[in-house]
Amino acid sequence: MNLSITNLLHRHEEDQETQKNGVMLVTFAEPKHVVSEQFRTVRTNIEFAGAALDNCQVIMFTSSAMSEGKSTVSANVAVTWAQAGKRVLLIDADLRRPTVHASFRKLNVEGVTTVLTAKRQAEEVVEATFVDNLSVITSGPIPPNPSELLNSKRMVQLLEWARKNFDIIVLDAPPVLAVSDVQVLVPKTDGVVVVSIMGKTLKSDLKRTVEVLHLAKAKILGSVERIKNPRGDRGYGYGYGYGNEK
Repeated sequence: MNLSITNLLHRHEEDQETQKNGVMLVTFAEPKHVVSEQFRTVRTNIEFAGAALDNCQVIMFTSSAMSEGKSTVSANVAVTWAQAGKRVLLIDADLRRPTVHASFRKLNVEGVTTVLTAKRQAEEVVEATFVDNLSVITSGPIPPNPSELLNSKRMVQLLEWARKNFDIIVLDAPPVLAVSDVQVLVPKTDGVVVVSIMGKTLKSDLKRTVEVLHLAKAKILGSVERIKNPRGDRGYGYGYGYGNEK
């Protein structure tokens, strides 16, 4: 029991740190680092997996539970697409624990929620970043009804606008087992990537996650496995692999 409480506290502290300081953008800071190369491999494999689909433009990254690295993976893979010359839009669809604004040093006064509540148009809240070819739409103010907003016609219209103006749209979505937000987003996306941590993500949780996504008729492109470095180096202490979900 004590171990479980400790793990929950550690996960909460890690989640709080990411919300405050954002994720480590190793692909931007050190593009020649081995981890950056692994992110480029993830990007390439997603492209291969998506080649079998009619369209693979809107890609959602999620996980089973919080603090499993889906924001780190989505942001860094988005950077690698931008570095490859694609016009990329990263949307923070996690309206409960947003991180994109912190990672890219934005104020988050306006964003997804102000578009979905008809206070702003998409073109008014999209922001360029310090990464060439990469734009972001932050979450905006945290609402009391995230699932209802994400399931609205305005979310469909936001993504339709994004499809017309960008080559790749990356959605940083909430964890699957925590809330129902992902299920309502699935029909609006072309493919889903699931992020997990080796030795930390429970196999039962990962199985349930895949089952939930299949029930929502998601096209699962594969999974990214995050491997913690025992030295504990932040950002650089992870390896990333890619594999198709069975």
